[in-house]
Amino acid sequence: MQQSRKEAMGLKKMGFFLKLLVLVLMSGMLVCSVQGDAHYYDFVLKKSNFTRLCSTKSMLTVNESFPGPVIRIHRGDTVYVNVQNEGDYGVTIHWHGVEQTRNPWSDGPEYITQCSIQPRTNFTYEVILGKDQEGTLWWHAHSNWTRATVHGAIVVLPAEGTTYPYPKPDAEDVIVLASWYKGDVNLLVQEALLQNSTSSTPVSDAYTINGQPGDFAACSNGTTYRLLVDYGKTYLLRIVNAIMNSETFFAISGHNLTVVGTDGTYTKPFVTSFIMIAPGQTMDVLVTMDQAPSYYYIAARQFVSENPEVPDFDDSNVTAIIQYRGNYTPPAAPSFPANLPAYHQLEVAYSFLSQFRSLASPEHPVNVPLDITTRMYITVAMNSVVYEDEGTTGTYIASSLNNISFLNPEMDVLQAYYRHVAGVYTTDFPDHPSYYFNFTGYDMPSDVTMQATKVKVLNYNESVEIIFQGTNLQYTPEDHPLHLHGYTFYVIGSGYGVFDNETDPQGFNLVDPPERNTVTVPQNGWVALRFVANNPGVWLWHCHLDRHLTWGMDTVFIVKDGGTPETSILPPPAYMPPCQDPSPIVLEDFSDSVKAW
Repeated sequence: MQQSRKEAMGLKKMGFFLKLLVLVLMSGMLVCSVQGDAHYYDFVLKKSNFTRLCSTKSMLTVNESFPGPVIRIHRGDTVYVNVQNEGDYGVTIHWHGVEQTRNPWSDGPEYITQCSIQPRTNFTYEVILGKDQEGTLWWHAHSNWTRATVHGAIVVLPAEGTTYPYPKPDAEDVIVLASWYKGDVNLLVQEALLQNSTSSTPVSDAYTINGQPGDFAACSNGTTYRLLVDYGKTYLLRIVNAIMNSETFFAISGHNLTVVGTDGTYTKPFVTSFIMIAPGQTMDVLVTMDQAPSYYYIAARQFVSENPEVPDFDDSNVTAIIQYRGNYTPPAAPSFPANLPAYHQLEVAYSFLSQFRSLASPEHPVNVPLDITTRMYITVAMNSVVYEDEGTTGTYIASSLNNISFLNPEMDVLQAYYRHVAGVYTTDFPDHPSYYFNFTGYDMPSDVTMQATKVKVLNYNESVEIIFQGTNLQYTPEDHPLHLHGYTFYVIGSGYGVFDNETDPQGFNLVDPPERNTVTVPQNGWVALRFVANNPGVWLWHCHLDRHLTWGMDTVFIVKDGGTPETSILPPPAYMPPCQDPSPIVLEDFSDSVKAW
């Protein structure tokens, strides 16, 4: 009896140490120290049939839902997502706005941090949020144009034992804005890229709110998304703009919106009758249901920053319905928001953007870098690339940053950097454009765009200031919502025309600038931002208008290790998807014959 008790105690101790050993090994394999809870999700990518706009099509989704599942966690938690690809082409997933601290291996953009997850294979992402991230973020496919149907929200609640920096809402709802294409959008893009320089990428056939186009779209009345509400209660709406190529005005008939957060950060609350939200951005707004019980339209339409003479834009309205509970006679039709701005109201949109400020409180401090070590001035442009191939000269639409139109390599940049593989990229992305002129004027020089895989290398802990300058090249000025992976940054200023290095910095906000991961460069204007390069890894900068990303408006920042294990890139997971053939919709690499003009 005594012997069996000793054996049992020995087995119990052995079990304890085995569990401890497993935990230690897992912490090494998962290469993160989990401070909060760990959450596990299974994402199954497969084609499902959906009927919209009077027709049915098969499209790739996650877990057969459009939009995809919501990831709901608390601040400080870690997420593991196993992605099983049951589709018929390769896909990657990006965790938009998630800082992925020291973990670029799970960031997701194809050609940059990984190659695609091939059909009938899987890959597990480890999603590591920054210690201060709280609010609404999102996830989406980051290969070809697959994010049109593969996307969903990430809700980061306050840490256990804490609460919001504003009165706690009575309830909340996620609102995802998205594009709808009647055909297979990847095939439509491929066809467009095979045509000449006058071709453009496909325009969506409708927008959707939580998967539905709303009452004003064909064959859609009766399926419109409805939010049931109670009079007198306040609701938190977590709005995600997953639209492919459109900044968007959004309003609710008869109700004001109080903006309290954006891009996973809190803002000083301000009241507005509408919002303007760019692709890639998220916004948290409070709405008090203080109107007479009835039906009210939620409505959104494109904010068009292009020349008003350009006819080819998404001019449809998308709607959902706020429906009050209670006993009353429903209206013949919900009221439409009279305060929803028209398509081309630039000043209204920019006035809205100017209202954002950080909380700048002891609980949510602002740490704007003041001693800048790296300054960059980057022009954002639409133009074209001229190439020669086997004696034939051709022209393609291109977009660029500092006259470089990014070429996707056949091996992802992160693998090449980590394993010291030469010939995949060069480290000479320019800090300034090749020459200066009146970037927003009408006396334009000849195209100077070249295709190349150029990256910018930063030392660990550098303080970076970037001025993004919009241009009028090709006489196509428009907004560019630019997104940085792996970081948030402070937007310290913006303005119209060409940035003046003497006078414009005098107006920089270094006290309570908004913190973002996606920022709008205004039409024929500029925006200034700062951040500290303290997240080592390989991180993509790109325009979140997918047509501009497809045409090359992106680059890569490589942030070097800081010299200690705690300031270095985490080791790669045991398995990364192997590299296959390049995407069929990426422009052919004419690097052997490109002429820089």
